[in-house]
Amino acid sequence: MLPSRYLRAAAQQRSHRRPPAAGEACSGKIDADVIRRNKSITAHMRAGRVGEAERLFDAMPRRSTSTYNAMLAGYASNGRLPVALSLFRSIPWPDTFSYNTLLHALAVSSSLTDARSLFDEMPVKDSVSYNVMISSHANHGLVSLARKYFDLAPQKDAVSWNGMLAAYVRNGRIQEAMELFNSRTEWDAISWNALMAGYVQLGRMAEAQELFDRMPQRDVVSWNTMVSGYARGGDMVEARRLFDMAPVRDIFTWTAVVSGYAQNGMLEDAQMVFDAMPERNAVSWNALVAAYVQRRMMEKAKELFDMMPCRNVASWNTMLTGYAQAGMLDEARAVFDMMPQKDAVSWAAMLAAYAQGGFSEETLQLFIKMGRCGEWVNRSAFTCLLSTCADIAALECGMQLHGRLIKAGYGLGRFVGNALLAMYFKCGNMEDARNAFEEMEERDTVSWNTVIAGYARHGFGKEALEVFDMMRMTSTKPDDITLVGVLAACSHSGLVEKGISYFYSMHHDFGVAAKPEHYTCMIDLLGRAGRLDEAQGLMKDMPFEPDATMWGALLGASRIHRNPELGRIAAEKIFELEPENGGMYVLLSNIYASSGKWRDVGKMRVMMEERGVKKVPGFSWMEVQNKVHTFSVGDCVHPEKEEIYAFLKDLDMRMKKAGYVSATEMVLHDVEDEEKENMLKYHSEKLAVAYGILNIPLGRPIRVIKNLRVCGDCHNAFKYISAIEGRLIILRDSNRFHHFRDGSCSCGDYW
Repeated sequence: MLPSRYLRAAAQQRSHRRPPAAGEACSGKIDADVIRRNKSITAHMRAGRVGEAERLFDAMPRRSTSTYNAMLAGYASNGRLPVALSLFRSIPWPDTFSYNTLLHALAVSSSLTDARSLFDEMPVKDSVSYNVMISSHANHGLVSLARKYFDLAPQKDAVSWNGMLAAYVRNGRIQEAMELFNSRTEWDAISWNALMAGYVQLGRMAEAQELFDRMPQRDVVSWNTMVSGYARGGDMVEARRLFDMAPVRDIFTWTAVVSGYAQNGMLEDAQMVFDAMPERNAVSWNALVAAYVQRRMMEKAKELFDMMPCRNVASWNTMLTGYAQAGMLDEARAVFDMMPQKDAVSWAAMLAAYAQGGFSEETLQLFIKMGRCGEWVNRSAFTCLLSTCADIAALECGMQLHGRLIKAGYGLGRFVGNALLAMYFKCGNMEDARNAFEEMEERDTVSWNTVIAGYARHGFGKEALEVFDMMRMTSTKPDDITLVGVLAACSHSGLVEKGISYFYSMHHDFGVAAKPEHYTCMIDLLGRAGRLDEAQGLMKDMPFEPDATMWGALLGASRIHRNPELGRIAAEKIFELEPENGGMYVLLSNIYASSGKWRDVGKMRVMMEERGVKKVPGFSWMEVQNKVHTFSVGDCVHPEKEEIYAFLKDLDMRMKKAGYVSATEMVLHDVEDEEKENMLKYHSEKLAVAYGILNIPLGRPIRVIKNLRVCGDCHNAFKYISAIEGRLIILRDSNRFHHFRDGSCSCGDYW
């Protein structure tokens, strides 16, 4: 924005101007040579040849005010606003056209403050001046200010009235638009169509139809507006009736019907209308291709795509999105690579395809390529990238994206803000997550749910419930997902009575009926607290049969409280429902091993082999200096393995001096304790933590992610390590987060 002081300086200069000297603008008769050169300047500027126009201007022996105006308009249209302002200050006798030209340039560049200052300084204002102020403020959503200038205008022309009407319509203020419309009778078809389109956009087809019926004269735009409105609303009977009645149809009329049929799943009708079209454009073809894409009929979509005589970026994007949504990533990438031209939607669609397919590395690599190509990152792309960073806990990358997000001027609206919240919580950065939440321009239910669930997964139940209380004080209504987060917060933090109270009051207080997810939280809550009989009783009294997740919660409680018989019952139910769930076999084996039942452990191993169930290998990873390092148990391939193992050996000795004892009962093998200790010493999460201590500067958290639940021995060891090394260790496993600091964990050993 240009500082208003420049405009004040310009006004002062004009008030002290001397009479024009030779070669300057004057009010006398202008000769033909000046007129001819003025036209040449205008031609050069319209063609973007600013330098040529400047050379011609500088060489002119005589100039008129129109000469300056031609240069002024040229600078403005070519984006040279500072130069235009400088030239404006040098015009000997600026006229109303000069002022209006600069006024429009300031308005277009979003310098509304400067535009208002210049408007106030104008010695003479005409209808153009007022119209510029009306449209510029309306375009920025400042409808009340637009109305102020409309009311101030001493003379209003058709542009003034249509501009004010359009301002109300574009900003959804349809009632005020209707009041303005009813205040006079001299409206043209453009005005009728604009108001009618406003009702159509709001889905108020009855009012739109009433206007349509009242129109003194309809044009093809009138018919197209109504046909497309009914089609978008799903009323294809009325859309087709108007289409058949239309006295004149253009390509947009036909395309509206094709799109309507396509969007409402009436593929055969869409094809019939398409085949009958007298002419087609890219939009028509794209509408039908999109119809087949929506039905996952990609072969037919490709056949049409190959037949298209004219393709645009939208055509390619439709195919790209179709393949991506169908999970055909190779085909999607092939289309992407063949595109003659890509826009922000193309890049975002390909990023989304990789992100939703779980191809995190490919997503980030494509983003890097996108940056090298100088492509603009839109909101959709930012959301996909933030979700990818959240999935692999790439905090440093996510923070860089946050910075780019701010530089791009997107702010923290709901769409991107919610993805940013999830990224920070999933990466274990609680402080920045809360800061992002506080800075959000607007919040919806997803925003509140993300924060509540985030605190719950980290074991900060008190904070989760505080946010829930804040939510209840707003107009945002809690939903079933909110209550899942609240109950999970109570479960992970041992707030048993609080959780029971919320569960039995949520229907009365919030209108949320208990679903399987809520019962699962309650079974987990009661089971963790050792109230196993109550958990079983709740499962018996449920209005539906328990699923594998519920039995899994009971199996987990059996492990915590060392109840192998209940664990066996729960596991058998899970094996019936999910016979290939290897994690449950391992969990039951852990229960048997901790009770010394080695024969049962052996039976579980045999059962897994007979059923072809494979144990998911455990691995951990962490991000250091924008690079992800992955570790597996007993890792022997990491380039710094020798330093890691040497450090762990020394650390193990210091831990034992501090009182650490290996939880050898966690080893699923009947071997000597010394061998069990060695097996536990080099779990993947311990290797990752050791690498983090060696490579992450003191004072920064060590963040580790594991694909499985952390074992009891590692959990105990990390408490000792956090105290001995004076480090904050944040571990994200498949179930929740653990924050180890000064010898204790945020879960309070309640996990």
